[in-house]
Amino acid sequence: MKNLKRGNGISATQLDEAAKTIMAALDVFRLYSALENLGIAVWVDGGWGVDALLGRQTRPHKDLDIVVQQRDVPQLRQLLEAQGYRDVERDDTSPWNFVLGDGDGHEVDVHAIVFDAAGNGLYGPAQRGVMYPAASLTGTGSIDGRPIRCISPEWLVKFHTGYKLKDSDFHDVTALCERFGIAYPQEYAQQKSH
Repeated sequence: MKNLKRGNGISATQLDEAAKTIMAALDVFRLYSALENLGIAVWVDGGWGVDALLGRQTRPHKDLDIVVQQRDVPQLRQLLEAQGYRDVERDDTSPWNFVLGDGDGHEVDVHAIVFDAAGNGLYGPAQRGVMYPAASLTGTGSIDGRPIRCISPEWLVKFHTGYKLKDSDFHDVTALCERFGIAYPQEYAQQKSH
């Protein structure tokens, strides 16, 4: 293929390669549906969770963040491995958080939980005290016009705090706060005023 230059200096080949790594709405819904068809409950988190709550895609996504029950991880792995996904090495990989990627650069960031008696999703060993509170698992949204479960807007905003913020974090939090009337977290409000 001829390496045509575009006005912004990006070649057609580079555009083709970038398009491969984009996790498109159809990719997301197919994976969500395949997991649901296996009886695996899925909550969409991260950037796609934001867009599901907003009811439209607002930016490109290179991955899909999902929350599933720990007991469903073997079945999830089997499904994704049959589609060519493999473990992506990362420094923070654990039994409750790992990334699977395919040969085209698509990634699925898996957050595995175990429910406690109160319906909270314990994220890792209980002594860590990290969880998806029951209220965070009540969100509903849509991807490509199809209904899905996702993290609730208030909790998605809370989950976007406490770490070094990227431009996509500001985009996501701003969109959620404006759409759902949520107060900006302090670290975002400070950045917004600069």
